[in-house]
Amino acid sequence: MELKEDPGPIDNYVLYDQDNHVSSAVWDGHERGVLRCHEHTSMLDQWKLTPKQIKLVEKAGFGYLRLLPAMSLDNALIAALVERWRRETNTFHLTVGELTITLEDVSLLLGLAIDGEPVIGPISAPSSVCEKLLGRVPEDLNGGMVKLTWLKEFFSECAEDAPLEETERCTRAYLLYLVGSTIFSTTTGNKVPVMYLSLFEDFDKAGKFAWGAGALAFLYRALGNASLKSQSTISGCLTLVQCWSYSRLNVGLPKFNQEPDTHCFPFVLKWRGKSGCRTKCNVVSYRKALDSLNPCDVQWLPYKDLDSTAIPEDTKASLILRASRTMLLCFDKAERHLPDRCLRQFGLHQTIPKHVERWERKSRIVDHGVDLMGKMDLALKEWSERWVHIVDGGDITDEGEYMQWYHKITRKYIGRVTSSLESEYQRTVTAMREIASIADIVSAEGLDSYNRELLDEVKNIVHKCLTEQFEEIPNDKVKKKGNRKRRQKDHLSMEYE
Repeated sequence: MELKEDPGPIDNYVLYDQDNHVSSAVWDGHERGVLRCHEHTSMLDQWKLTPKQIKLVEKAGFGYLRLLPAMSLDNALIAALVERWRRETNTFHLTVGELTITLEDVSLLLGLAIDGEPVIGPISAPSSVCEKLLGRVPEDLNGGMVKLTWLKEFFSECAEDAPLEETERCTRAYLLYLVGSTIFSTTTGNKVPVMYLSLFEDFDKAGKFAWGAGALAFLYRALGNASLKSQSTISGCLTLVQCWSYSRLNVGLPKFNQEPDTHCFPFVLKWRGKSGCRTKCNVVSYRKALDSLNPCDVQWLPYKDLDSTAIPEDTKASLILRASRTMLLCFDKAERHLPDRCLRQFGLHQTIPKHVERWERKSRIVDHGVDLMGKMDLALKEWSERWVHIVDGGDITDEGEYMQWYHKITRKYIGRVTSSLESEYQRTVTAMREIASIADIVSAEGLDSYNRELLDEVKNIVHKCLTEQFEEIPNDKVKKKGNRKRRQKDHLSMEYE
């Protein structure tokens, strides 16, 4: 028994890219399982910063981001959320309406500035930038990227009495490592573009950038790319995605070792004491929960009851930009911030939002000598007018008109309602693929020979199980168990005839 109703959109003028979206593949029975999540917060505590370095980090605008806890990512939850992300609107399309990660979330969860200069700068030759600002050049600079392990190897320890030049070089390396493993993490997994390094030449100037807006532009682009059915990885600040979900949705919430501290800032630290997910869920389970989400399952104003006295005054002063309809920039990436689509997140009544014109995300080649500022002039103009375009809520209290409109333009649900046999099969296949994906990305580095063999054995068992038991059955059609048993019996009979 399958649900025959069209999941939408009925009118596709908003979600015009539905054919390329992962939800189309899922509906056709092609599960991709968990996404490979690239973030490296677990290694940040291995950097030993001196008091002088900490002052420079704070001056550069990253005093709070350096406190980011090492989060255990729930890959299945992130994958299920991505299935509902739409790059046409830069929002999650949920059953209750659109929600998104806004400038307010970045500011309060991560403590990053959301007002200031756009995160964009000159693109110089990577080798010359490294030589000038770090004092050494890595042997491998392919694609203008440096390995995070190289940065840690040569710069993670700085003597307290080191000369100022050496202190500044080690601090720049730390900042490059910090952004490369968190807000600007890439799908390469262990590299960061050198272009960000140029923004850390002057620590005072670095502190004037809107790093929060740049982080959100980068994350929007990463979510949009991951929502395509052709993709299997995701980057960007996934700790932000996960804690945003924890703060707003009653799905996959973790338990706490002790009562969370609501007096800390940034508010991501509230989730530092978690002990793990409430239940062990896979993508299908989370998808089902999101498909059946009710308004009572959404915390529209998650920061209302947290300690406002913990928020720095300059952060409070810029929070009005949470409702700015503007363009966010991060070097070659320009993404629209559309708060009029999620007004309930600001305590306002939701009305039908403005139409979003189609726009093509251009893949600009970021090479040295490129005048990137000239190519981004329209986006830069929008950002310069950010204080002018602050949206406000509608005058009506009945949102029935909005929901009636929304149900026509959205994708109402991702997964099919299936018979118990097919549902059981799909859950098993998805779970096995998730185990295989996790096993493949676990690093064997640092393991002794015994544990390395155990890891290899797990990989072999899972992949063998997928190959022999599941891959023989087409994704779009599940055979009855009896048929499979008969087929296996016939196959065995043929082998021994």
